[in-house]
Amino acid sequence: MSAPVSPWTMVATGEPVAHAALMSDLARADVVLLGERHDRPAHHRWQMHVAAGLAAHREIVMGFEMFPARLDPVLAEWVAGDLSEEMFHDRVEWKTVWGFPIDIYMPIFRFCRETGVAMVGLNCRRDLVREVGAGGWEAVPEDAREGLTPARPSSPAYRRFIFELTGGGAPNRKTTSPDDPAFDRFVRAQEVWDRSFATRIHQASQREGRPLVLGVIGMGHLQWGGGVGWQLADFGSYDSRALIPQSADDPALAQGAADAAFRLPDPEARIESTPRG
Repeated sequence: MSAPVSPWTMVATGEPVAHAALMSDLARADVVLLGERHDRPAHHRWQMHVAAGLAAHREIVMGFEMFPARLDPVLAEWVAGDLSEEMFHDRVEWKTVWGFPIDIYMPIFRFCRETGVAMVGLNCRRDLVREVGAGGWEAVPEDAREGLTPARPSSPAYRRFIFELTGGGAPNRKTTSPDDPAFDRFVRAQEVWDRSFATRIHQASQREGRPLVLGVIGMGHLQWGGGVGWQLADFGSYDSRALIPQSADDPALAQGAADAAFRLPDPEARIESTPRG
């Protein structure tokens, strides 16, 4: 019987890599970014499996796009076992801070609680995103920036990526290209999120023992060397890796889109039982 093919692929080479070997390599990094499509339960299960694999190698901290940083004390109470699940739902203001069902995230939140993995919020207030998008950082008083600094201007590759991600040159679109000044407002808003996530990840990485920080964030914030990894580099020299889950019918990622991709199993696949002798 031939050995099973690894679901992991190194994007730069297109070559498969064994799960154990990849976890061992990733455990030496400073930051691992775990992309997701927010409404996909399989993506959250995959994130939990990666977190468990890395936690076996060294201390980890998990940062979540779903929570604003101001809720860190509540996340600490949850991990400490001081809140019931119902209390947790209420105290993190889930119905207002995030628009997706909490049930698909609860397994990874329970994993953190049950293993004592620290959780931190990566997000900022939505009004800050809107304000900077509309008028730039200069339009926001410094004491209203939540401790964030102005974002590092995005690379052309990342601008092109988010332009295509948000509809490209659709006929009814006002912006005609990634370099169109009319696209600047959207880019500025995107950069606020990227800067917020990177700032909170940087802060978590400075904790005693210099833990490995895992960022659970939407795919649009981490691909093509831009987004969070790009902003994180503004804080110093970081070994940051970007991982992407892919469905069976997704095309292979182009070189430079991420560091590694995980091919999720076909949801229609069936495991055949072995007849008993």
